[in-house]
Amino acid sequence: MYEGVVQDLIDELGRLPNIGPKSAQRIAFHLLQADPVDVKRLAETLLKVKETVRFCEVCGNVAAAERCRICLDPRRDASVLCVVEESKDVVAIEKTREFRGRYHVLGGALSPIEGIGPDELRVRELMARLADGVVTELILATDPNMEGEATASFLARMVKPLTADGSLRVTRLASGLPVGGDLEYADEVTLGRAFAGRRKIDG
Repeated sequence: MYEGVVQDLIDELGRLPNIGPKSAQRIAFHLLQADPVDVKRLAETLLKVKETVRFCEVCGNVAAAERCRICLDPRRDASVLCVVEESKDVVAIEKTREFRGRYHVLGGALSPIEGIGPDELRVRELMARLADGVVTELILATDPNMEGEATASFLARMVKPLTADGSLRVTRLASGLPVGGDLEYADEVTLGRAFAGRRKIDG
């Protein structure tokens, strides 16, 4: 334990995802030894991000305005919608250059243990986007882990009535992604192959 504000800094850093006590301590002491100008720039950037960055009103991706650049791009195929858990997954998929449709960011995955149910995700917004019949293929690109698979299965059941007449096809990313992994850590080739080999799933 350290005194006062130093321990406060370590505690706050430790609340960040994937940052354990030792990592938090290392980062804290790095900041203490850094040039004050660099620390000030970091602090100002963090504040600016919170003040200016928002979430796209259409897809839920991070955006600098009411709509993100992907939703504003008329060249994107509005008939193909890819559902992902987080904005970082959009970045991972965009790196493959395999996908030219649009996205829907759920804001997480179903996790009863953490108290995350359908109401905590952007499921209602997804159903609203599917209502007009423009989307003909729904790609479920949630992470290939327990929570991601449960979320994909839930969404497949939710949209099943829309697939009855064949106007909507529901697919899931193909094998090639490791079970238990996260999309953000997949390399471009693996993710690209997963997209190319996506399969139809039944709810």
